[in-house]
Amino acid sequence: MRGMDWVQAFSCPERVNRGLKDKGLRLAMDHSLDPSHLLSPTALRRLARSCLLEDCPHFDWAGAVVGEGRRLATILLKSPGVLAGTPFAAAVFQELGLRANWLRTEGEWIGDTCPVAQIWGPARHLLLAERPVLNLLGRAGAIATVCRRATERASSLGWRGALAGTRKTAPGLRLLEKHAMAVGGAQPHRLGLGDLIMVKDNHLAVVGDVDKAVRDARAFAGIFCKVEVEVSSLEEARQAARAHADIVMLDNLTPQDVRETARALKEEFPTLLIEASGGITEETLPLYLCPFVDVISLGSFTQNFTALDFSMRIEPEVGGEPEPDSGIPSDRGVSRSPSD
Repeated sequence: MRGMDWVQAFSCPERVNRGLKDKGLRLAMDHSLDPSHLLSPTALRRLARSCLLEDCPHFDWAGAVVGEGRRLATILLKSPGVLAGTPFAAAVFQELGLRANWLRTEGEWIGDTCPVAQIWGPARHLLLAERPVLNLLGRAGAIATVCRRATERASSLGWRGALAGTRKTAPGLRLLEKHAMAVGGAQPHRLGLGDLIMVKDNHLAVVGDVDKAVRDARAFAGIFCKVEVEVSSLEEARQAARAHADIVMLDNLTPQDVRETARALKEEFPTLLIEASGGITEETLPLYLCPFVDVISLGSFTQNFTALDFSMRIEPEVGGEPEPDSGIPSDRGVSRSPSD
Protein backbone atom coordinates (compact mmCIF):
# COMPACT_ATOMS: atom_id res chain seq x y z
CA MET A 1 0.00 0.00 0.00
CA ARG A 2 2.45 2.54 -1.27
CA GLY A 3 2.23 5.92 0.41
CA MET A 4 -0.12 4.63 3.15
CA ASP A 5 1.10 5.89 6.50
CA TRP A 6 -0.11 5.15 10.00
CA VAL A 7 -2.48 8.14 10.12
CA GLN A 8 -4.23 7.10 6.91
CA ALA A 9 -4.39 3.53 8.11
CA PHE A 10 -6.35 4.45 11.22
CA SER A 11 -8.58 6.95 9.39
CA CYS A 12 -9.49 4.82 6.35
CA PRO A 13 -10.54 1.38 7.63
CA GLU A 14 -12.67 0.55 4.60
CA ARG A 15 -9.83 1.29 2.21
CA VAL A 16 -7.40 -0.65 4.38
CA ASN A 17 -9.55 -3.75 4.61
CA ARG A 18 -10.35 -3.73 0.91
CA GLY A 19 -6.64 -3.55 0.13
CA LEU A 20 -5.73 -6.26 2.59
CA LYS A 21 -8.44 -8.62 1.39
CA ASP A 22 -8.49 -8.06 -2.35
CA LYS A 23 -4.92 -7.18 -3.19
CA GLY A 24 -2.93 -8.80 -0.42
CA LEU A 25 -1.10 -5.54 0.23
CA ARG A 26 0.74 -5.07 3.49
CA LEU A 27 -0.32 -2.21 5.72
CA ALA A 28 3.01 -0.74 6.82
CA MET A 29 5.18 2.32 6.82
CA ASP A 30 6.36 3.13 3.27
CA HIS A 31 10.15 2.92 3.54
CA SER A 32 10.66 5.26 0.58
CA LEU A 33 9.55 8.02 2.95
CA ASP A 34 11.95 9.68 5.38
CA PRO A 35 10.55 9.53 8.97
CA SER A 36 12.68 12.52 9.99
CA HIS A 37 10.44 14.70 7.81
CA LEU A 38 7.61 14.03 10.27
CA LEU A 39 9.48 15.90 13.00
CA SER A 40 8.95 19.54 13.90
CA PRO A 41 12.22 21.48 14.32
CA THR A 42 10.60 23.33 17.21
CA ALA A 43 9.75 20.05 18.97
CA LEU A 44 13.30 18.79 18.41
CA ARG A 45 14.81 21.96 19.90
CA ARG A 46 12.49 21.77 22.88
CA LEU A 47 13.42 18.16 23.62
CA ALA A 48 17.12 18.88 23.14
CA ARG A 49 16.95 21.76 25.61
CA SER A 50 15.03 19.63 28.09
CA CYS A 51 17.65 16.86 27.95
CA LEU A 52 20.52 19.33 28.37
CA LEU A 53 18.87 21.15 31.26
CA GLU A 54 18.11 17.86 32.99
CA ASP A 55 21.78 16.89 32.85
CA CYS A 56 23.20 20.31 33.68
CA PRO A 57 20.64 22.57 35.40
CA HIS A 58 23.28 24.86 36.96
CA PHE A 59 27.09 24.54 37.28
CA ASP A 60 29.26 22.27 35.12
CA TRP A 61 32.28 21.86 37.40
CA ALA A 62 34.27 19.46 35.22
CA GLY A 63 33.42 21.46 32.12
CA ALA A 64 35.30 24.41 33.60
CA VAL A 65 38.39 22.22 33.75
CA VAL A 66 38.46 21.42 30.01
CA GLY A 67 37.40 24.86 28.82
CA GLU A 68 36.57 26.05 25.30
CA GLY A 69 39.46 24.55 23.34
CA ARG A 70 38.17 22.95 20.14
CA ARG A 71 38.35 19.19 19.82
CA LEU A 72 37.17 16.42 17.51
CA ALA A 73 34.99 13.66 18.97
CA THR A 74 33.78 10.39 17.47
CA ILE A 75 30.57 8.58 18.37
CA LEU A 76 30.88 4.78 18.23
CA LEU A 77 28.14 2.17 18.03
CA LYS A 78 29.46 -0.93 19.80
CA SER A 79 26.51 -3.31 19.60
CA PRO A 80 24.61 -4.55 16.52
CA GLY A 81 21.38 -2.80 15.69
CA VAL A 82 19.52 -0.13 13.73
CA LEU A 83 20.82 3.42 13.91
CA ALA A 84 17.91 5.66 14.95
CA GLY A 85 17.35 8.96 16.74
CA THR A 86 19.89 10.96 14.74
CA PRO A 87 17.54 13.95 14.26
CA PHE A 88 17.31 14.23 18.04
CA ALA A 89 21.07 13.96 18.49
CA ALA A 90 21.55 16.56 15.76
CA ALA A 91 19.23 18.93 17.64
CA VAL A 92 21.41 18.59 20.76
CA PHE A 93 24.53 19.33 18.74
CA GLN A 94 22.91 22.38 17.14
CA GLU A 95 21.74 23.66 20.52
CA LEU A 96 25.37 23.62 21.71
CA GLY A 97 26.85 25.07 18.51
CA LEU A 98 28.62 21.85 17.55
CA ARG A 99 29.26 20.68 13.99
CA ALA A 100 28.42 17.08 13.08
CA ASN A 101 29.37 14.84 10.21
CA TRP A 102 27.27 11.67 10.14
CA LEU A 103 29.15 8.67 8.81
CA ARG A 104 26.20 6.26 8.83
CA THR A 105 22.56 6.83 7.96
CA GLU A 106 19.33 6.82 9.95
CA GLY A 107 17.62 3.43 9.64
CA GLU A 108 20.80 1.57 8.67
CA TRP A 109 21.55 -1.83 10.17
CA ILE A 110 25.05 -1.84 11.67
CA GLY A 111 26.49 -5.23 12.53
CA ASP A 112 29.99 -4.42 13.80
CA THR A 113 31.52 -1.77 16.05
CA CYS A 114 32.03 1.35 13.97
CA PRO A 115 32.00 5.16 14.12
CA VAL A 116 28.65 6.70 13.24
CA ALA A 117 29.45 10.42 13.58
CA GLN A 118 32.25 12.94 14.09
CA ILE A 119 31.57 16.04 16.17
CA TRP A 120 33.63 19.23 16.32
CA GLY A 121 33.49 22.11 18.77
CA PRO A 122 34.46 23.43 22.22
CA ALA A 123 35.55 20.59 24.50
CA ARG A 124 33.13 21.41 27.29
CA HIS A 125 30.23 21.58 24.81
CA LEU A 126 31.16 18.14 23.51
CA LEU A 127 31.02 16.83 27.06
CA LEU A 128 27.68 18.53 27.70
CA ALA A 129 26.28 16.76 24.63
CA GLU A 130 27.79 13.36 25.43
CA ARG A 131 25.34 11.75 27.86
CA PRO A 132 22.08 13.17 26.42
CA VAL A 133 23.07 12.15 22.89
CA LEU A 134 24.21 8.65 23.87
CA ASN A 135 21.00 8.12 25.84
CA LEU A 136 18.81 9.24 22.94
CA LEU A 137 20.66 7.16 20.35
CA GLY A 138 20.83 4.08 22.57
CA ARG A 139 17.14 4.09 23.37
CA ALA A 140 15.92 4.95 19.87
CA GLY A 141 18.24 2.42 18.26
CA ALA A 142 17.04 -0.37 20.55
CA ILE A 143 13.39 0.34 19.80
CA ALA A 144 14.00 0.56 16.06
CA THR A 145 15.94 -2.72 16.21
CA VAL A 146 13.14 -4.56 18.02
CA CYS A 147 10.56 -3.16 15.60
CA ARG A 148 12.67 -4.06 12.57
CA ARG A 149 13.17 -7.61 13.82
CA ALA A 150 9.47 -8.12 14.61
CA THR A 151 8.14 -6.66 11.35
CA GLU A 152 10.57 -8.74 9.29
CA ARG A 153 9.58 -11.86 11.19
CA ALA A 154 5.85 -11.23 10.68
CA SER A 155 6.41 -10.56 7.00
CA SER A 156 8.49 -13.71 6.58
CA LEU A 157 5.57 -15.72 7.98
CA GLY A 158 3.28 -14.31 5.28
CA TRP A 159 1.23 -11.95 7.45
CA ARG A 160 0.00 -8.86 5.58
CA GLY A 161 -1.10 -6.65 8.48
CA ALA A 162 0.75 -3.99 10.48
CA LEU A 163 2.60 -4.02 13.77
CA ALA A 164 2.13 -0.97 15.97
CA GLY A 165 3.40 0.47 19.22
CA THR A 166 1.41 1.84 22.14
CA ARG A 167 1.44 4.84 24.49
CA LYS A 168 3.58 2.87 26.96
CA THR A 169 6.53 5.18 26.44
CA ALA A 170 9.00 6.86 28.79
CA PRO A 171 7.67 10.20 30.09
CA GLY A 172 9.03 13.07 28.02
CA LEU A 173 10.44 10.79 25.30
CA ARG A 174 7.30 9.75 23.42
CA LEU A 175 8.25 11.65 20.27
CA LEU A 176 11.66 9.97 20.20
CA GLU A 177 10.21 6.51 20.78
CA LYS A 178 7.38 6.89 18.26
CA HIS A 179 9.92 8.09 15.69
CA ALA A 180 12.08 5.05 16.44
CA MET A 181 9.10 2.77 15.79
CA ALA A 182 8.64 4.36 12.39
CA VAL A 183 12.34 3.96 11.59
CA GLY A 184 12.05 0.29 12.53
CA GLY A 185 9.07 -0.23 10.23
CA ALA A 186 6.28 -0.35 12.83
CA GLN A 187 3.24 1.92 13.02
CA PRO A 188 3.61 4.50 15.80
CA HIS A 189 -0.14 4.29 16.61
CA ARG A 190 -1.58 7.37 18.31
CA LEU A 191 0.81 9.88 19.83
CA GLY A 192 -1.70 11.10 22.40
CA LEU A 193 -5.31 11.09 23.51
CA GLY A 194 -6.31 13.59 20.82
CA ASP A 195 -5.19 11.52 17.83
CA LEU A 196 -7.86 8.82 18.03
CA ILE A 197 -10.90 8.29 20.23
CA MET A 198 -10.12 5.08 22.07
CA VAL A 199 -12.89 3.93 24.40
CA LYS A 200 -11.17 1.61 26.88
CA ASP A 201 -12.48 -0.68 29.59
CA ASN A 202 -12.40 2.02 32.26
CA HIS A 203 -14.36 4.41 30.05
CA LEU A 204 -17.01 1.70 29.61
CA ALA A 205 -16.99 1.01 33.34
CA VAL A 206 -17.98 4.64 33.95
CA VAL A 207 -20.40 5.08 31.03
CA GLY A 208 -21.86 1.60 31.30
CA ASP A 209 -22.92 1.23 27.65
CA VAL A 210 -20.88 0.80 24.46
CA ASP A 211 -23.48 2.40 22.21
CA LYS A 212 -23.75 5.50 24.40
CA ALA A 213 -19.97 5.79 24.72
CA VAL A 214 -19.46 5.67 20.93
CA ARG A 215 -22.38 8.02 20.28
CA ASP A 216 -21.17 10.60 22.81
CA ALA A 217 -17.60 10.36 21.49
CA ARG A 218 -18.79 11.09 17.96
CA ALA A 219 -20.88 14.02 19.20
CA PHE A 220 -17.73 15.66 20.55
CA ALA A 221 -15.29 14.75 17.80
CA GLY A 222 -17.51 14.99 14.73
CA ILE A 223 -16.39 13.30 11.54
CA PHE A 224 -12.67 14.01 11.76
CA CYS A 225 -11.65 11.53 14.46
CA LYS A 226 -12.10 7.79 14.24
CA VAL A 227 -13.44 5.74 17.13
CA GLU A 228 -11.81 2.58 18.50
CA VAL A 229 -13.35 0.45 21.25
CA GLU A 230 -11.42 -1.92 23.48
CA VAL A 231 -13.28 -5.22 23.93
CA SER A 232 -12.65 -8.53 25.67
CA SER A 233 -15.21 -10.78 23.97
CA LEU A 234 -16.97 -11.38 20.66
CA GLU A 235 -20.26 -10.03 22.03
CA GLU A 236 -18.63 -6.77 23.17
CA ALA A 237 -16.98 -6.47 19.76
CA ARG A 238 -20.32 -6.93 18.02
CA GLN A 239 -21.85 -4.23 20.21
CA ALA A 240 -19.04 -1.85 19.28
CA ALA A 241 -19.36 -2.63 15.56
CA ARG A 242 -23.14 -2.16 15.64
CA ALA A 243 -22.55 1.19 17.37
CA HIS A 244 -20.48 2.11 14.28
CA ALA A 245 -17.05 2.00 15.85
CA ASP A 246 -14.37 2.18 13.16
CA ILE A 247 -11.90 -0.10 14.97
CA VAL A 248 -12.19 -2.74 17.67
CA MET A 249 -9.27 -3.76 19.82
CA LEU A 250 -9.32 -7.37 20.98
CA ASP A 251 -7.59 -6.90 24.32
CA ASN A 252 -5.95 -9.67 26.36
CA LEU A 253 -7.53 -12.53 24.46
CA THR A 254 -5.74 -15.82 23.92
CA PRO A 255 -4.27 -16.36 20.46
CA GLN A 256 -7.02 -18.87 19.63
CA ASP A 257 -9.76 -16.48 20.81
CA VAL A 258 -8.20 -13.67 18.77
CA ARG A 259 -8.27 -15.76 15.60
CA GLU A 260 -11.82 -17.03 16.14
CA THR A 261 -13.22 -13.63 17.17
CA ALA A 262 -11.51 -11.80 14.31
CA ARG A 263 -12.84 -14.31 11.75
CA ALA A 264 -16.40 -13.98 13.06
CA LEU A 265 -16.20 -10.17 13.04
CA LYS A 266 -14.82 -9.97 9.49
CA GLU A 267 -17.62 -12.22 8.23
CA GLU A 268 -20.26 -10.01 9.85
CA PHE A 269 -18.56 -6.60 9.51
CA PRO A 270 -16.16 -6.78 6.51
CA THR A 271 -15.03 -3.14 6.72
CA LEU A 272 -14.26 -3.19 10.45
CA LEU A 273 -10.60 -2.70 11.31
CA ILE A 274 -9.46 -5.24 13.89
CA GLU A 275 -6.55 -4.74 16.27
CA ALA A 276 -5.14 -7.30 18.68
CA SER A 277 -3.32 -6.16 21.80
CA GLY A 278 -2.51 -7.00 25.38
CA GLY A 279 0.51 -8.93 26.61
CA ILE A 280 1.80 -9.74 23.12
CA THR A 281 5.57 -9.98 22.90
CA GLU A 282 8.06 -10.54 20.11
CA GLU A 283 8.25 -14.20 21.17
CA THR A 284 4.47 -14.82 21.19
CA LEU A 285 3.74 -12.66 18.14
CA PRO A 286 3.55 -15.55 15.61
CA LEU A 287 0.64 -17.07 17.57
CA TYR A 288 -1.50 -14.00 16.86
CA LEU A 289 -0.82 -13.69 13.14
CA CYS A 290 -3.91 -14.42 11.09
CA PRO A 291 -5.47 -12.90 7.93
CA PHE A 292 -8.44 -11.48 9.85
CA VAL A 293 -6.33 -9.29 12.17
CA ASP A 294 -5.27 -5.99 10.58
CA VAL A 295 -3.09 -4.53 13.34
CA ILE A 296 -1.20 -6.02 16.28
CA SER A 297 0.08 -3.56 18.88
CA LEU A 298 2.93 -4.40 21.24
CA GLY A 299 3.75 -2.44 24.36
CA SER A 300 6.94 -4.49 24.54
CA PHE A 301 8.41 -2.39 21.73
CA THR A 302 9.07 0.34 24.30
CA GLN A 303 9.12 -1.67 27.52
CA ASN A 304 11.24 -4.75 26.87
CA PHE A 305 14.53 -3.88 25.23
CA THR A 306 18.23 -3.42 25.92
CA ALA A 307 19.62 -0.06 24.83
CA LEU A 308 22.23 -0.11 22.09
CA ASP A 309 25.75 0.55 23.35
CA PHE A 310 27.13 3.91 22.17
CA SER A 311 30.19 5.77 23.37
CA MET A 312 31.92 9.05 22.54
CA ARG A 313 35.69 9.42 22.27
CA ILE A 314 37.36 12.84 22.26
CA GLU A 315 40.70 13.07 20.47
CA PRO A 316 43.47 14.11 22.88
CA GLU A 317 44.92 16.58 20.39
CA VAL A 318 43.23 19.28 18.36
CA GLY A 319 41.74 17.49 15.36
CA GLY A 320 40.77 18.68 11.95
CA GLU A 321 37.29 20.03 11.50
CA PRO A 322 34.89 17.49 9.96
CA GLU A 323 33.29 18.00 6.59
CA PRO A 324 30.20 20.22 6.75
CA ASP A 325 27.10 18.16 7.43
CA SER A 326 24.34 18.55 4.87
CA GLY A 327 21.69 17.84 7.47
CA ILE A 328 20.03 14.95 9.25
CA PRO A 329 21.10 11.66 7.64
CA SER A 330 18.45 10.18 5.38
CA ASP A 331 17.34 6.57 5.57
CA ARG A 332 16.91 6.22 1.80
CA GLY A 333 18.82 3.46 0.12
CA VAL A 334 20.28 1.92 3.28
CA SER A 335 20.56 -1.68 4.37
CA ARG A 336 17.51 -2.73 6.37
CA SER A 337 18.06 -6.38 7.11
CA PRO A 338 20.11 -7.90 9.92
CA SER A 339 21.19 -10.50 7.38
CA ASP A 340 22.84 -7.93 5.12
